Amino acid sequence: MLKGRTVIVGVCGGIAAYKAAELVRLFRRAAAEVHVIMTASATEFIAPLTFQTLTGNPVHVELFNLIQEREIGHISLADRADLFVVAPATANLIGKVANGIADDLLTTTIMATRAPVLLAPAMNVNMYENPIYQSNQQCLLDHGYQVMEPVVGELACGWEGAGKLPDPADIFDEAVRLLAPKDMRGLRVLVTAGPTREEIDPVRYISNHSSGKMGYAIARAAAWRGADVTLVSGPTCLPAPRGVRRIDVVSAEQMHREVLALADRADLVFKAAAVADYRPVSRAQAKLKKGRDCLERIDLEANPDILADLGKNKGRMVLVGFAAETDDLEKNAAAKLAAKGADLIVANDVSRGDIGFDADQNEVRLFFADGRNECLEKMDKAELADRLLDCAVDLFRAGGDAGTSQ
Repeated sequence: MLKGRTVIVGVCGGIAAYKAAELVRLFRRAAAEVHVIMTASATEFIAPLTFQTLTGNPVHVELFNLIQEREIGHISLADRADLFVVAPATANLIGKVANGIADDLLTTTIMATRAPVLLAPAMNVNMYENPIYQSNQQCLLDHGYQVMEPVVGELACGWEGAGKLPDPADIFDEAVRLLAPKDMRGLRVLVTAGPTREEIDPVRYISNHSSGKMGYAIARAAAWRGADVTLVSGPTCLPAPRGVRRIDVVSAEQMHREVLALADRADLVFKAAAVADYRPVSRAQAKLKKGRDCLERIDLEANPDILADLGKNKGRMVLVGFAAETDDLEKNAAAKLAAKGADLIVANDVSRGDIGFDADQNEVRLFFADGRNECLEKMDKAELADRLLDCAVDLFRAGGDAGTSQ
């Protein structure tokens, strides 16, 4: 996602400094070039060697280092940056930048950069609520700096309230959003994700192994690119992506109802959920007992077909379906494309452990309604999400016509 981009990470002195290591790891995993600037106080909490090992680059601490630097350090780093992230950002750092004070390498480089600057504050709740601090933060917001709200919770100092550093994954999400092209601004995207559960009794249900990771990656990437995103999710352990409206459902009937109510307002629909094809004809009101009740036989009936119902009257909407197959992938995906009225079917082999349910990577075959097909080799689901969005946006901008009359 960030290949070819340079991210400067500033680390200030605070107990949350250790969390910056995880943030750096996330940037490196996304193929960004990362350089770390630490304040002298930060080195008291975490060793520069940690960041040097994670980034593969020297860690910058001193404002003047004529031995290591042939260029003027703060200018060189400022010019290289595509994005500047400070996590944790202390009250001291924010106060100095707000008042134009540049007396160390970190503040000097922030003042010199033209890249977007994202600040993630972390401090004692009383410091955060101090009107002087709040005035400094507002000053930076007024000047175009991006400031994340700290998390409310128990602080290392023993107090409780606002002041915890946001989770590194949330800081990473916000950073990627700032860098992502906003080529999907104005588009309305509807995504389904996760499994559904069809209850047998109050404690048992029929479901599948879907983790929801692919659908959540699509929703997150679409939001990064500026789209208005709604995610209809079956039961998963995944947090809602930042900037995405999530509607939680359990059963296929609930998902069917929510999706059809929202579809009229959607430009792009990604049906990534693994919806149960069948449900019990009746649900027992009390737990069925082994040996006494009829657990040996469960009568089933078909669930509504959400993808087919969307395909019957989709207008200009671009409809993307998913096919999780274990054999005859091409034959089954082509048949699904023909039967459902979709513009694109994304098929993958879930019998493979490295790209199946709950995997972080996927390898898919794309089947278009105009007869084209394309293989996308194994890649992270986050990267694949962008590739799928590109395909859907191209279809939409071509008039939503992938070779079929609509």
